[in-house]
Amino acid sequence: MRISTEDLPQHLKRGLGSLYVIHGEALLLAIEAADAIRNAAREAGYTERETIIVEQYFKWGELRNSAQSMSLFSSRKVIDLRIPSGKPGVEGAQALQDHCENLDPDTLTLISLPKLEGTAFKSKWFAALEQHGTIISADEVSLAALPTWIAGRLRRQGQSADADTLKFLADKVEGNLLAAFQEIQKLALLFPEGALTFDQVKDSVMDVARYDVFKLSEAMLAGDAERYARILDGLRAEGTATVLILWAIAEDIRALAKVSRAMQQSGNLANALRDARVWGAKQKLIERSVRRFTPTFAERALRQAAQIDRLIKGLRQGDVWDELLQLGVRCARAGAR
Repeated sequence: MRISTEDLPQHLKRGLGSLYVIHGEALLLAIEAADAIRNAAREAGYTERETIIVEQYFKWGELRNSAQSMSLFSSRKVIDLRIPSGKPGVEGAQALQDHCENLDPDTLTLISLPKLEGTAFKSKWFAALEQHGTIISADEVSLAALPTWIAGRLRRQGQSADADTLKFLADKVEGNLLAAFQEIQKLALLFPEGALTFDQVKDSVMDVARYDVFKLSEAMLAGDAERYARILDGLRAEGTATVLILWAIAEDIRALAKVSRAMQQSGNLANALRDARVWGAKQKLIERSVRRFTPTFAERALRQAAQIDRLIKGLRQGDVWDELLQLGVRCARAGAR
């Protein structure tokens, strides 16, 4: 069974299973889900807990031994198995499958994984976990969905805010759920239950956005010129080196140029992405943005990046921040009608 972190509270009210698997890149949601399961287990009489972390030189026999042993002082236990790499290996894959075939109703197994690669979902070990347990996805909340997520968190503490205020708060945390969580908790401490005004939120919320060059490039590829400009302002305020910013932007423009040229020649997007060595989460962004970029446009953008590089090195005159803004906005709006 697969559920989301939002579905977990209702699921736990119906009773506990013997196996839970949490995976995903949203650390806050993964932590909350694991805490909720452990708390429910404690209330159900699982008084013993053994934490097992799969690190280098880990022996998978530890999992089998833990499942077969029980404390003299407890009849029910929780095995808290954590696999930081998300890759159990050949031995681990077999150990997980064997564990699923021998689940004990008096032992609850909680497995924590990071964001998984696509191949992991097709593996035999993950299929065994899904067949015998409950899979909980702790996915990141998109920027578009973040105001709704914040509204739900405010409701939990008896507060609310209008759409403009929610969007303002979402923009300030720049997609960082941990930062959003902290700011929401602070609002509960500062103000009573009820509707929050825009001025209350504006005056109390710190600028907690975690700006980085990869989010800047992500905004450019996604065609979000407004977000690109906002993140660039944040990077400038934080004193981020312009050479690092240019590197991140130019790398993605270079990848777009390669994919766009290959697409023009063969029309095969999958092969073009592979040849340009575009993998993972970046692949989806490149797939969407390459439809807006012509090879000619990409080459012009690379020439502009080269001019900015000369500017950073002091070989020409100009405002480097202004030119970084122009380059990113032009790329974000490429192909717009």
